[in-house]
Amino acid sequence: MARLNAVQKAFICQRLACFDTPKTVADAVKEEFGIVVSRQNVESYDPTKAQGRTLAKKYVEMFEETRKRFLEDTSTIAISHKAVRLRVLQRMAERAENMGNLMLAKDLLEQAAKEAGDAYSNRRIHEHTGRGGGPIQQETKVSTLDPSKLSTGALKELRNARPESDE
Repeated sequence: MARLNAVQKAFICQRLACFDTPKTVADAVKEEFGIVVSRQNVESYDPTKAQGRTLAKKYVEMFEETRKRFLEDTSTIAISHKAVRLRVLQRMAERAENMGNLMLAKDLLEQAAKEAGDAYSNRRIHEHTGRGGGPIQQETKVSTLDPSKLSTGALKELRNARPESDE
């Protein structure tokens, strides 16, 4: 196993701070730098793990700062953007269709429709505004009563139902 230089140590520390697994980081080190490093060695650069308790202060600070930035700013994570997710779903659906896997293609289309705005859902979106986004128009109709068309019994009921005044 090769001895790691400062750049490689920082690479490992930052990848772990971004919640990559030790195996993922070990694979990335091999791909990026062409060296093999064990998962246990990688884990020693994570101060939140028992193996990382003796990690040098500068790497602990780097880890904490990287994790803080990572958790606060999701804009650097491509998949956090709707357009990126739709683009990936597009490629996957095309591939599934070309392979003849129509059920997978259907599921991917449904996922893309949901991602784009609930196009596949049974939910109804109810608008709580009036025409053109304005206020809802309400109309109140008041009907007048023609006493000449009422029976004597109805007139007596109306007289009895009237509130008494405080005179």
